[in-house]
Amino acid sequence: MSNGFEIQPVRPEDVPAVVSMVHELADYERAADQCHLTADDLRAALFGARPALFGHVAHDPGGGPVGMMLWYLNFSTWNGRHGIYLEDLYVRPGARGHGLGAAMLATLADTCVHRGYSRLDWWVLEWNPAREFYHRLGAVAMSDWVPYRLTGAALTEVAASAGA
Repeated sequence: MSNGFEIQPVRPEDVPAVVSMVHELADYERAADQCHLTADDLRAALFGARPALFGHVAHDPGGGPVGMMLWYLNFSTWNGRHGIYLEDLYVRPGARGHGLGAAMLATLADTCVHRGYSRLDWWVLEWNPAREFYHRLGAVAMSDWVPYRLTGAALTEVAASAGA
């Protein structure tokens, strides 16, 4: 528990609230039209036979969900250890300013340390004011690495070349 908030792994009954917060985050990031996550999608990813996605939810003292983070394992071939990639961290506006974001990151950092993982990674939009918060925690922007992505037709085209 942190500042009255309880942070715990996502439970099946939390899924609708987490999906709602993912959509709120997409709207905040000016990409609501790109977010298509459903409760069924998230339930399958978190609680299927071989889950590869993990998450935490933060509840306020009254029990309502006010924050969430979704993450998965990555692996560093250079140091031979797993790490965590934080896909999404979101705190609802009414719960901001109480240390909940820091407490949620501390929960994930604690998971890394206790499991022997070597790092905690995430991306932040360049315009996001949360970057100052991350810098205060000691996080370092990886400006020398450029992210790349294949999606849609480009992904399909590259995949088609696998059988060639």
